[in-house]
This record gives sequence, structure tokens and C-alpha cells, in this order.
Amino acid sequence: MTLDAVGTPSETVARRFFLVDYLPTYGFVLFVLVLGWAGAPARHPVFARAWHTAAGLGVAEVLLISLVVLVATIVLAPFQLALVRLVEGARPRRWGRRRAVERQRRRREAWQRRAEPPSALSPSSPPSALSPSSPPSAVAGPDAAAVQQAGVAEAAWRARFPSADHLTCPTAFGNVLAAMEDTAGRAYGHDAAVTWPRLYLLLDDKVRAAVDQRRNAMDASVRMCATGLLAALVAVAMLTPHGGWWVFLALAPLAVAIAAYQGAVHGALAYAESVHVAYDLCRFNLLTALHLELPADVAADKALNRALSEFWRQNVPLPEGSRGYHHGSTKGPGGGG
Repeated sequence: MTLDAVGTPSETVARRFFLVDYLPTYGFVLFVLVLGWAGAPARHPVFARAWHTAAGLGVAEVLLISLVVLVATIVLAPFQLALVRLVEGARPRRWGRRRAVERQRRRREAWQRRAEPPSALSPSSPPSALSPSSPPSAVAGPDAAAVQQAGVAEAAWRARFPSADHLTCPTAFGNVLAAMEDTAGRAYGHDAAVTWPRLYLLLDDKVRAAVDQRRNAMDASVRMCATGLLAALVAVAMLTPHGGWWVFLALAPLAVAIAAYQGAVHGALAYAESVHVAYDLCRFNLLTALHLELPADVAADKALNRALSEFWRQNVPLPEGSRGYHHGSTKGPGGGG
């Protein structure tokens, strides 16, 4: 994916750093320290011992722990994009990837079947309902409800899966982002993979704030998912020597990881929606910043956007003289439906 490579400059660095990077790392370090203070793996864990150790920490020791967490957070922060791609299923290329993709394809087909529109009328509908002059209210209630449900299912299917089968990813999270990259701006001729990094820098403040907020929520869930899974593995390694019920303590961070992954999927859906809205409202800001004349109609808009996408994606030269430069104000129009 390439859409997830865009940063969030309008968001304060401190807020994103704390939510996405620092908080999950702090939770992981604290969890491991508590297990160690309780005695694991050398001794049988006693959490009263952990509480006693924590209560006896001095100021210097607390500052040292905080410094270690801060350094670890700074070192790991640049790997957020790689982590998102890992949860997408882009890496590794093996290790059951084919089986996971086939499972997602079956899920895609199931959602597609749910989106198939039912017959307009049931076989038991009276002949009078077939009259062209009948008002919409004459259609049987269950039929109207089924049509509405199919419409909702279709919208959900298009949001959760890319339209092309070969773009199917091995995870539900990856498929949501693949669907976003496949469809965002496409109605206007944009290839989001190459136009979104440029358009993002020109978004209006309100739109960018919405995009940033949802992107941060998605990234935080991804980081929490990875951190919870890693904490579960560490807990198993530290508690297995003691056997018994202690190993089940690893289920706590594992439950956090599973919940965080579901949150990441829903966060990706919300982020994708905001990207679609950004194209709807701010796409003309890109043309204005490029000093290009705004298109006169929908067809010209699509043709120009396709030409720009091909130029940025494959370095295909723009048609000479197709659109003139406009050297007016460089400030975006503030929207542009």
C-alpha cells in the first residue's frame, strides 16, 4: 500500500507521539517489569512482591525507566509504516499467505452474495402491485427491507474489499486499505496511490483534521495490536517454567491484541471514508496548486486527472496544450465539489 505512507503534519507531534508511539510502548514495558518484579522467570511469581518493588522505587529509578521507554519509543517510531504493512499482510510473502488470501476471498464472496439485490417483488405479491402506476409504498414491506439490506451490504462489501480479485490481501485490515486505494478518487479519474500524497498537503484545515484524527486512531490500534501480541509471547516465555495456571495470564495481553486488531479494522474503515470525503471536497485544490485551469465539465475533469495520475505513476508526458496554466492565486478554493 502507498496511501499509508503519508504523515500527519497538521496534528501536533506530541499528541500523535503519545497516542501512537509512547503509550503502547509504555504499556509493554510496564507489563514486562511487573512480571519481572513478581519474580518471573527465575522464581515463582508473587504479585505482592511486584507491588512492594514498585512502591520502593526511587526518583532516579523512575526517571531511568521513563528514559528507557522514551528511547525505545523514538527508536521504534520510524517502523510504524512497516508495522502497518505487516498487519496488512504485505509481509512476509510466505508463511501461509496463500491460504490466508483464499480465506479472505471466500469472505469477499460471502459479502458479495449478501449484497446481491433480491427480486423487486415476492411471488406472493398481488397482481396490482405489478402496475407501473403503483406508488413505492405498494411494494411489500419485507421486499423493501430486503432491498435496503442488500444496499447496506453492498456498501459494506465495497468498503471492505477491493473490486479486483487479484488485489485481495491476506487480512481484513489489508483489504480495507486496498479497497480505499483502489476506489478513492477513482470516480474523478484519480489514482489515489500517486495523487493522495500530493492532495493531502493541500487539504483544508477541517478536512485534514478529520483525516489526521482517524489515521492516528487506526495507527494506535495497529501499534497496540502488535504490542499486545508481543507481550503475550513474552508472558508465555516468562511464566511457562512455573506451569499451572500462570501461563493463562498471557491471555490478557492476547485479548488486548485481538480487540486492538478489530479496532484497527474499524479505524481503517473510518480513515478510508475520510479519504473519500477529502477527494470529494478538496480535489480542485490540487489543480489550483499546480496552476492548472479548472476543468469546465466532468469529462474534462476526469481526463485531466487521469493524465496527471499517469504522469506521476509512469512518467507519461502530459498532453501539450491540453490545459493551460492559470497564474492566479495559489490559495486553494476551500473545497470543490
